Amino acid sequence: MTDTRSGFVTFVGRPNVGKSTLTNALVGEKVAITSEKPQTTRRAIRGIVNRPGGQLVVVDTPGIHRPRTLLGQRLNDLVEQVLGDVDVIAFCAPATEKVGPGDRRIAESLSGYPRAKKVALVTKTDAATREQITERLIEVDALREDWAAVIPLSAVTRDQLDVLSDELLSLMPEGPALYPDDVVTDESLEDRIAEIIREAALDGVRDELPHSIAVTVDDVSAREDSDLTDVYANIVVERDSQKAIIIGRKGSRLADVGARARKGIEPLVGGRVYLSLHVRVAKEWQRDPKQLGRLGF
Repeated sequence: MTDTRSGFVTFVGRPNVGKSTLTNALVGEKVAITSEKPQTTRRAIRGIVNRPGGQLVVVDTPGIHRPRTLLGQRLNDLVEQVLGDVDVIAFCAPATEKVGPGDRRIAESLSGYPRAKKVALVTKTDAATREQITERLIEVDALREDWAAVIPLSAVTRDQLDVLSDELLSLMPEGPALYPDDVVTDESLEDRIAEIIREAALDGVRDELPHSIAVTVDDVSAREDSDLTDVYANIVVERDSQKAIIIGRKGSRLADVGARARKGIEPLVGGRVYLSLHVRVAKEWQRDPKQLGRLGF
């Protein structure tokens, strides 16, 4: 019997450095939604990576940022909580951008989690020149003295992903797998559906809107005598003007969101989907503790 290892890893970094894309690439299936908009991830989503030598549980967290709302504060608290529990923290910095004060602040803050081993990743190497990658590796390496490894990689081309998986696994404690080997995430079906709808709704909206969008799923049920699955969901925004943007002219934008979301939901439920979307207004929900609780934050 070979010794297997298993444990938890999380990727940290400024918003939009490619943490969710990396999570999905490692898991080999979409478990975390991705968007050009920062702060897309709002929950600690676990993706499970099975390797010959054991199992990695990747916890995808929101990007660390200076919060402006109660929602922002709760997201930061969630990151804190995750960082205190994982075995390895992987700090991400994109090869395409110079290391800045935000990166330095996050790298320094990792000293608050002495239990976890630290790894540094230079992401998005597919979009960078050789010189940029070299420069970034030097900058990132200098951020801390205790990196167990510094790895350049691309989630898009999968370059060096195996190197990353093996390195992470070698840093994990010895122990049996934590999840059955056919499981890719511990997210519930409703949660995954809500996230797919939110991803579709985020696509192409103006800057102030993304943070104001939340999605709740009322019901997912297989229709009798049919291969259809009925999904009833709400897109929640903060103001009537935002509701108008989401619905679009004569409902065109909402229809587009529905069509896009359906494409993502069908592989999850394994068949055709009837998706009913309603847009609701919950005034200033990001700042209201009661509303945040109702929306699951």
